[in-house]
Amino acid sequence: MSVVIIGGHDRMVCQYERICKGFCCSAKVFTQMSGKLAKQIGSPDIMVLFTNTVSHKMVRCALEEAKRSNAKVIRCHTSSKSALTEILEKEVAGAAES
Repeated sequence: MSVVIIGGHDRMVCQYERICKGFCCSAKVFTQMSGKLAKQIGSPDIMVLFTNTVSHKMVRCALEEAKRSNAKVIRCHTSSKSALTEILEKEVAGAAES
């Protein structure tokens, strides 16, 4: 399962990736807007938007790509490790049951 994380804190990137790896998910983390963001996102299964730490422009770009690739979008106001862990517990467990 592939996960794209939009937003969050720069210093937490390695921890976000480590958490995803613990759930056997590949992860891409984008904390800053770049000109090539739309091309770099790819086709994830899940897109996590940390809405507290992301610009509106970045959200619009991410949502367009999620719609194009038919990814499930999960919005979360906090960008903590526990919030990401909780999201992945629900989604990975839900995918395993299906």
